[in-house]
Amino acid sequence: MPSKQHTFSITTAIPYVNAKPHLGHVLEWFQADAISRYQRDILGKDVWFGAGTDENSLKNVQAAEKAGKTAQEWLDEYAVIFEDAYNFFDIQLTGFRRGSDQKLHWPGVQELWRRCQASDDIYKKTYKGLYCVGCESFYSPDELIDGKCPEHLVPPEEVEEENYFFRLSKYQDTILHLIERGQLNIVSEQYRNEMLGFIRKGLEDFSVSRSVKRARGVGVPVPDDENQVMYVWFDALAIYMTAMGWGYDDALFEKYWPADVHVIGKGINRFHSVYWIGMLLSAGLPTPATVFVHGYITADGQKMSKSLGNVIDPFSLVGKYGLEPVRYYLLREIPTHSDGDFSYSRFTELYTAELANGFGNLCSRVAKLASTEELAFTPLSKEVLQDHPTYFEAMNQYELSTAAQILQADLTKIDQQLNQDKPWKLEGDERHAALVKAVSAIQKLSFLLQPFMPKTAKHILEHFSKEKIAAMQPLFPRLAE
Repeated sequence: MPSKQHTFSITTAIPYVNAKPHLGHVLEWFQADAISRYQRDILGKDVWFGAGTDENSLKNVQAAEKAGKTAQEWLDEYAVIFEDAYNFFDIQLTGFRRGSDQKLHWPGVQELWRRCQASDDIYKKTYKGLYCVGCESFYSPDELIDGKCPEHLVPPEEVEEENYFFRLSKYQDTILHLIERGQLNIVSEQYRNEMLGFIRKGLEDFSVSRSVKRARGVGVPVPDDENQVMYVWFDALAIYMTAMGWGYDDALFEKYWPADVHVIGKGINRFHSVYWIGMLLSAGLPTPATVFVHGYITADGQKMSKSLGNVIDPFSLVGKYGLEPVRYYLLREIPTHSDGDFSYSRFTELYTAELANGFGNLCSRVAKLASTEELAFTPLSKEVLQDHPTYFEAMNQYELSTAAQILQADLTKIDQQLNQDKPWKLEGDERHAALVKAVSAIQKLSFLLQPFMPKTAKHILEHFSKEKIAAMQPLFPRLAE
């Protein structure tokens, strides 16, 4: 495997396509895209950024049946909706793979299966257990809360059938050591500790197939068994690799695998930090470096639900306020690795204070002052990397909200320095020097702002890198009452 010193690969979770993307999806996409842009635009690495759609799920089948459509009709319609959503939210993907792609996905999943089978880690047995369709997972009675799934708070159904199982218990000690030694970095500490506790209780083998009858028309066929299809997690997790060339483009796969970061929600941590790691170990494949875990979004302190009428549509939100202000809010205001809240009142407050009166006002003031001077600037040198250890430390540790707060503090310092220097009261060389200082500071700030507001940052950089700096239109118009 070649060195990955100059490459970086990152993935988002592979969502079910049983409904349109929600605000939680968009938060995750912005987080992954911010990390991707940081690695590419700030650090200068060759970045591969992948995603896909999980189309092997009973949730998808149930949604299709409710809509009066076949499963494939539903999958074709909603996979396009998700692909279009990545474009709508300006998520710059390198690779995208559908779970129903028989040409570029199915052969890769079947090869993964065969490798695990060759390691004597896949076997068949009859199993009876409590199954949550929402999680696509079996639960033991002691994992339930008042008899309900801890994630979806609905009673699981009792399922009994003959399935193939993966010998996860065989890899308990190896996975435990990978996490304890930091070879598998789970961010942040609370989620790492959760996984350590889960593993130390003892890992059980898990189902990796279901009957064709219960799958109801979806799923990758199990090699050499026409009566079984692969269980959703075995199939969906493999999208990380098949989107990157596994099974059809060895050079691409070897260049970028293993993934540097999987970005996921806290509800699917065990599947990525334990189950997936076991599967890769069994197949003799390198494991990812980091599992980045984020929390959930509430609305005005309450869980979003249709019954409460508080579901926030991310498409409408962007249509009303603009893409980059929404992106900035979610990356800056929602704690990166824990639950956070969206409220229109807080959005308005942050928009006004940090965007309109912050970045926007500073740039307008300096541009207007500089427009009366003969100031010539060239594009910023990446020597700025040496100037801001706290920002880079936060970004390298995947603490995005902390990094955004650091940039906001920088903006305050630039503003304070401008008010201290008062270039509008100076003349000649003193005025020129004060404005050079202010413009240089704005250049550096906007360069580091790229992961959070890429188009805004680019616009600022270009505006303040011209031979003649002109006055600037407001970056963030004030919101109507």
